[in-house]
Amino acid sequence: MKLHEYQSKALLSMYGMLVPRGGLAATPQEARQVAERLAGPCVVKAQVYAGGRARAGGIRMAGAPQEAEQHATALLGSRLVTSQTGPEGVPVHRVLVEEALEVERELYLGIVIDGGAESVVVMASRAGGTDIEAVAREHPELILRQVVDPVVGFQAFQGRRLAIDMGLPASLARSLAAQMVALYEVFIAKDCSLAEINPLVITRDGRIVALDAKLNVDDDALFRHEDLAALRDWSQFDPLEARAGQAGIAYVKLDGDVGCLMNGAGMAMATMDAIQASGLSPANFLDVGGAADPNRVATAMGILLEDPAVKRVLVNVFGGIARCDDIARGILQAFQPGQRAIPMVVRLLGANLQEGLALFRASGLNVTFAASLLDAIQALRELSNAQ
Repeated sequence: MKLHEYQSKALLSMYGMLVPRGGLAATPQEARQVAERLAGPCVVKAQVYAGGRARAGGIRMAGAPQEAEQHATALLGSRLVTSQTGPEGVPVHRVLVEEALEVERELYLGIVIDGGAESVVVMASRAGGTDIEAVAREHPELILRQVVDPVVGFQAFQGRRLAIDMGLPASLARSLAAQMVALYEVFIAKDCSLAEINPLVITRDGRIVALDAKLNVDDDALFRHEDLAALRDWSQFDPLEARAGQAGIAYVKLDGDVGCLMNGAGMAMATMDAIQASGLSPANFLDVGGAADPNRVATAMGILLEDPAVKRVLVNVFGGIARCDDIARGILQAFQPGQRAIPMVVRLLGANLQEGLALFRASGLNVTFAASLLDAIQALRELSNAQ
């Protein structure tokens, strides 16, 4: 789960890290009020789940409160398109107005879980304030790493080593190491999968400040962090993905026209691969789960049918914990009066198979039955040729 910049900075501040003075604004008038309190040059920053904001015009300098209000007017209610959003962009509902700092140097600081190292890794670079992915590709020697022993955690001496290797004077190494330790404490305490500060700046008066911040929290740990789970901004998602996420359904919108309803992530991925290999294209990833009841299936199928790009549907379900008749009842429940007619290819296997097939046969819907995944793919291709 991603956190907005202002949410991430609030957490960093709680753990002793320095962040710029500022405030959140949902209206241009609020942005002006924050700028007036800052009483000096400020920065207006769009709050979206995407990087690359500066190049896309999502971060703007303001020399006076009136200019901050003008920038907020332009940003709020718009859709910001960056290198990480796709052409549709993401909506801007809030802006962060912060003091403009006099920066002497920009650094990069990040913490990730590295599968190769089988541990948490703290990364740092003197090439902060730039596209760190490009730096890693073109100048990998600038990315410094310290593997963290999970028993003892990140140690101050490791931070000092990174600081010295970045070319910082010894007078700043201790302060920077303290900031690294604080970020690691946030990372562990909040079950993060990513913590990134780009840039971490050294100001002209010698302070080390998190000018930007990004925290991602592991979804599987959110049961321990109800306060963080409540911070998720569903407006940043595709509307169908947001509805599915709020219902606890694993759904990802894709670019094809074959709607997919499966149970089990492995079966879902294999089914989508088979569809793609056949020359067709899946419209979504949708896993209703192994213990899906009719109401959950109906919700999932309703989300799938709301996608106007879906021209045909493939149901590929193994009734293990979930029963085939429950799957059928849920799917049929989604087809309310007035629901658009759409052809379905249904492949069921497992518990209560015959009962499930009987429900589909009695429904009057346009259903083609398949005994195997290959048969189902062939049926989809025939439907595609007929449309």
